[in-house]
Amino acid sequence: MKRFIEGEDRSRVTLLPECLDDFIAEDNPVRVVDAFVEELDLQGLGFDGAQPAETGRPSYHPAVLLKIYIYGYLNQVQSSRRLEREAQRNVELMWLTGRLAPDFKTIADFRHDNGAGIRNVCRRFVMLCRELKLFSQAAVAVDSSKFKAVNSRDRNFTPGKVDKRKQQLEESIQRYLSALDTADRTLPLLEFGPRYAQLQDKLATLRKQMRRMDKMKDRLKNEPDEQLSLTDPDARSMMSQAKGTGLVG
Repeated sequence: MKRFIEGEDRSRVTLLPECLDDFIAEDNPVRVVDAFVEELDLQGLGFDGAQPAETGRPSYHPAVLLKIYIYGYLNQVQSSRRLEREAQRNVELMWLTGRLAPDFKTIADFRHDNGAGIRNVCRRFVMLCRELKLFSQAAVAVDSSKFKAVNSRDRNFTPGKVDKRKQQLEESIQRYLSALDTADRTLPLLEFGPRYAQLQDKLATLRKQMRRMDKMKDRLKNEPDEQLSLTDPDARSMMSQAKGTGLVG
């Protein structure tokens, strides 16, 4: 990437017996983070600095700083100062960033200046998790003459559902961004390191699912009633008497 600070090649042999890539297992979640960010159109999502300036000092590519923040989210590291320390000593972050270690001010400014872009990325990530069936959802039973179709609610799309999901994501993302601001001021002392289930089998389909989501958005606009059911094309979203619930039938 021209006009950006360049990271080291992950396969480059160091003084240690192994190269850096050997320290990261094939099922390590950071590989998911790397694959996810590399597929994003950062300029289209609203990130500043995705195109380098012709003059001046080279900057960090937004993808590098975004990977640091996503890693911090997965491991409950919210403070910019703590993220700076982790980038200097954490092998997973070294692999993720190519051994780049931005200072805390650069990390904090990135979040401050790219709030809209980060919200767009979080929204896209949740939509991806829905597509990969990583979220569970309870079944809703109704009476009368409504018959539940084979098509699940997650595979039925309407403009109203899309808007509602976006609103819920916006509220959730805003709460997290507020927590980041609090963390930068208070510098929590406790360290958290939750581990996540193996996602190696999802890596192969990740890029395919991300492109499929973009196509689905355009496809919905071309439907006669602006509603689409993927499993059963004749199924439609139907309201029930219970507030906020419904079925596809």
